Amino acid sequence: LGVNDEQVSFAFEEVETGLSAIQSELDHAAKDKPKRAARPRKGFAAHLERIEEVIEPEIPAEYVGLEKVLIGEDRSERLDVVPPKFRVIVTRRPKYTFRGHDGVLQALAPAHIIESGLPTERLLAYIAVSKYADGLPLYRQEAIYLRDGVEISRSLMAQWMGHLGFELQICADYILERVKEGERIFADETTLPTLAPGSGKTTKAWLWAYARDDRPYGGTSPPMVAYRFEDSRGADCVVRHLAGFSGILQVDGYSAYTSLAKTRAKDGSNETIRLAGCWAHLRRKFYDLHISGVSKAATDTIIAMTELWRIEDEVRGRDADSRSMLRQEKSATIVSELFDLWEKELGKVSGKSKTAEAIRYALTRREALERFLTDGRIEIDSNIVERAIRPQTITRKNSLFAGSEGGGRTWATVATLLQTAKMNNVDPLDWLSQTLTRIAQGWPVSELEALMPWNFRPDAIS
Repeated sequence: LGVNDEQVSFAFEEVETGLSAIQSELDHAAKDKPKRAARPRKGFAAHLERIEEVIEPEIPAEYVGLEKVLIGEDRSERLDVVPPKFRVIVTRRPKYTFRGHDGVLQALAPAHIIESGLPTERLLAYIAVSKYADGLPLYRQEAIYLRDGVEISRSLMAQWMGHLGFELQICADYILERVKEGERIFADETTLPTLAPGSGKTTKAWLWAYARDDRPYGGTSPPMVAYRFEDSRGADCVVRHLAGFSGILQVDGYSAYTSLAKTRAKDGSNETIRLAGCWAHLRRKFYDLHISGVSKAATDTIIAMTELWRIEDEVRGRDADSRSMLRQEKSATIVSELFDLWEKELGKVSGKSKTAEAIRYALTRREALERFLTDGRIEIDSNIVERAIRPQTITRKNSLFAGSEGGGRTWATVATLLQTAKMNNVDPLDWLSQTLTRIAQGWPVSELEALMPWNFRPDAIS
């Protein structure tokens, strides 16, 4: 059975926990042994609040009354946490009248996303980030909040999230349009089981992801990702999503993308699409064969590919021309030799074998796989979008399924914004709290760019 990254991480966490417990037991049993020197560690982040406590020594009786002279001190730091705490914002709006004048003077009530409701914008943001960025389902949040004596049903929180999805849809749409302005974008898709209405059963739906990140070739545009929820994995979905896009589409080889590129070329459209392949996807096919030891050609392939990624480390961050020049100089020969190896090996193995399957995958996508050699804007793999997909697979695993098609669309909308915030090293909770407040106050549609995570300023007036 295949093991995914999350399962591996979980296994290592459990091993670390077990080893630590054993070490603690051994340390307790050997208290008389000299202490090991503390391992050097990185200091805690400078922005964290420091609460200083000074522990003064007890003054021996014979020293009482004598002058103390401070000659130094030992200083240590330990990481502490203050759990999230609920509070109630009480808004009072006094009413005034003036003698000799009719009427009442009172400030207007502040606008909120949920009018006449319970939550502040920050609470809405906290619930959304917990669910869509941190993978904490609403039923778990309900139980956690109840421990603090706060009763918020999961159904009520679900209604709030649906309202957020509606309010934020225009921002998510804007991000997709910005993605499509890129010269090269990435695409991928993953399943999102969805509860079918009235049946109590789930159906297979899909979360499509489109990412843009120009930083590897020195681009200055901000990174971003847009998700789209669909009940299908059909080619018509990608046709709708990428309407208006012209450029390089880097994908794993799924036929829907190939179909789109061929259709555009056949129709003579000005919005042409050139496909770029993903060497990481190809490598996984050969890696499984290498690990099982059934194919020497697979092992030779993995060894050669290792050098390709070493070269990629060298070119990362350089401008597109420099990247393509270095790849022509160092990577092109390796790639050519790999295709020669696969063509020779294909005639030696059974056509039904996994080795033949992996080789055919490579040979039928040769043009797309070789494209990175001559175009420095292209990455060797589509790991950028795979990294954007991974948090959604964790949320999916914890939530089990989307509650409805509407819930799936909300998922795609909110996740688009939160994941884009994370890609720009912006705290998603701070950004979403500020953005919801701005939307509630009537932020103009003509100024959507200022709402985007890459333009976030925490000190900005909401």
